[in-house]
Amino acid sequence: MKKQMSAVILMAALSGCATTAHYVNPGEDQTVVMGLDYKDFEKAASQAVDDMVASPLLVHPKAAQGGRYVMAVSSMINDTTQRIDTDQLTKKIRVSLLQSGKFITTTAIGLNGPEDAMTQQVRELRKSSMVKRSTVKGNNAVIAPDFSLSGKIIQRNNRVDRRTQQSDYYFQLTLTNLENGLAYWEGEYPIIKRGDSRTVTW
Repeated sequence: MKKQMSAVILMAALSGCATTAHYVNPGEDQTVVMGLDYKDFEKAASQAVDDMVASPLLVHPKAAQGGRYVMAVSSMINDTTQRIDTDQLTKKIRVSLLQSGKFITTTAIGLNGPEDAMTQQVRELRKSSMVKRSTVKGNNAVIAPDFSLSGKIIQRNNRVDRRTQQSDYYFQLTLTNLENGLAYWEGEYPIIKRGDSRTVTW
């Protein structure tokens, strides 16, 4: 009898869990949260890429022959109250820029070391007696970046009235030409939200 009751409780619990979640269609999602969500990263990244692609300073001199600039990802600072993985922003930008044909991102060179250490490690196979040396990737072949992408996500909270608060988010981005250290492109994308003052943003 106890086993049957336990089975009934388990089935009820499982069926209850199954009805508390559902899939979200991003194209139809109108839900607004006070914190940053996927829609905000999508919007900021999309606006930034559109502006980069339109910039005359970011046209490769051999673009007609398929030439494109190499970009490295530098620091992306999270100055918000939320635990944000800034890759949510940079990855979207990287994917869209790659698809645009204007930029390609190096994973062998980064501010804090390579994103993918395999480019360097595979060359160490030259010392291995197991690997056919003619298949080992050579030196003097890795392409150095032309530009560096850096930025900051800022949050400022303000009280509108006794019942309403406002959260201002700013996505600030810079593309630096590594040849001369000049910022060839900069963009700032504000996202402003108002809601119940009792709502937390983290």
